[in-house]
Amino acid sequence: MVSAEPLSDSSDFALRQLRALLDDRSESEDSQLPPERALALQIGVGRRALRRALEVLEAEGRIWRQQGKGTFLGPRPLRTEMSLEALSSGTNPLENMEARLEIEPALARLAALRASNGDIERLKHLADKTASSADSDLDSRELWDGAFHRAIAEAAGNSLLFAFFDVANRIRQDPTWRRLREQARSRPRQRNYVNQHHRVVEAIAARDGGTAEQAMREHLETVRASLLRIMTRPLADNQDNETADETSSDDQGRPAA
Repeated sequence: MVSAEPLSDSSDFALRQLRALLDDRSESEDSQLPPERALALQIGVGRRALRRALEVLEAEGRIWRQQGKGTFLGPRPLRTEMSLEALSSGTNPLENMEARLEIEPALARLAALRASNGDIERLKHLADKTASSADSDLDSRELWDGAFHRAIAEAAGNSLLFAFFDVANRIRQDPTWRRLREQARSRPRQRNYVNQHHRVVEAIAARDGGTAEQAMREHLETVRASLLRIMTRPLADNQDNETADETSSDDQGRPAA
């Protein structure tokens, strides 16, 4: 006859003891279980049996564990957000522009379909403010440019797309990135951005989703190209060529408002 496994080493016994312990805990008690050593002594089992039982409970969603922090009751919480600092450190301006190119043209198309008359008037006002701030200081330009793009995202009426936009928009406010965008600006480029803003608004006001989408895409591609030039050229070359680079594209746009 095979002898029974000692209770102190029985994973099944450990699991039964843990189930009883979890069932007896009130909702008011701390959601964190004691450390493994203390918990093993409390229910009278070995550490190996305890860990195996904890693994079963974790698979069932009754607990979750994190190395260095401990064991907690309930299912593992979803990681719904990451700090902006962590996101900023893990990406770069060109990746941010790639994300914006995927999101904002779609938002402009939806805005053309869904924007109220009040939304359109607000967009026209913000486009004018970006024009009047073109020759102002960095803080003013960033303020009105961000408000303009955000208003389009809000007018699109899609909360999930807006959440994606908001993350990208907040990341691009990183001071280092703002200085980089400022280096990519010149007066001809800024006037071209202003003209592009107005073309986006005109398409939204005309309820032309396809044109609004294309106008936004062209605007962001222009911004991306300016950033890429700054990031890949020596500073002296940027200063020598910034006016020549943008004069021809500016001539294609209508006069700034």
